[in-house]
Amino acid sequence: MLVIPAIDIKGGRCVRLRQGRMDDETIFSDVPEEMAIKWHEQGAERIHIVDLDGAIAGRAINRNVIKRITDIIPVPVELGGGVRDMATLEDYFDLGISYVILGTVAYKNPEFVIEACRTFPAKIIIGIDAKKDRVAVEGWTQDIELTTSELAKRFEGIGASAIIYTDISRDGMKTGPNIDATRALARAVEIPVIASGGISDISDVLNVLTLSKDGVIGMITGRALYEDSLNLESAIRACKIY
Repeated sequence: MLVIPAIDIKGGRCVRLRQGRMDDETIFSDVPEEMAIKWHEQGAERIHIVDLDGAIAGRAINRNVIKRITDIIPVPVELGGGVRDMATLEDYFDLGISYVILGTVAYKNPEFVIEACRTFPAKIIIGIDAKKDRVAVEGWTQDIELTTSELAKRFEGIGASAIIYTDISRDGMKTGPNIDATRALARAVEIPVIASGGISDISDVLNVLTLSKDGVIGMITGRALYEDSLNLESAIRACKIY
């Protein structure tokens, strides 16, 4: 199972939000690519990037920062935030991004997601963010009356690489991941699931590892790494020997 360090970019800097609130940020670095280098040197096999400004604006905002990261990091990079059309999608792949995460557009324009998966097979990740099992879109600012599994099932069999499931209430809070909800989603669909939100220490990593039999293939963690409550090398080592 992959342990994927998160680099969230806002205003060109590496930040972490609490529960997805754009006004509740902690700045961890003015130079995001330095954080990417750090996580790669500690053994990360994939890096997770979110253009937070892009998620709100609906278009690429921090492209230059993202390019600096892909230019120096040799491992795959997955990117989400503001991708709403094929031109942006193609531009990011040309930039060196390995996987593009489609979130809001998965709800608002599912036909585009289907086209993207067919054009770039196994390169598209569906991002599903939820509050109390209800999907949230537009950078987590809008809740809709649709469950995570209902949305996920719309994309069965189209060639998506994975689903990233984020429990917004736990994101950036270090309160532990939502194991039950993640397991339920993974069992409900055939698409592999990546868990996100709430990981605080090695015990949470071990808890997520138990979901590998249910179809969970990775976990994303951010604040715990930046605040040193989780050691990335130890987390990766635990996954290797599980």
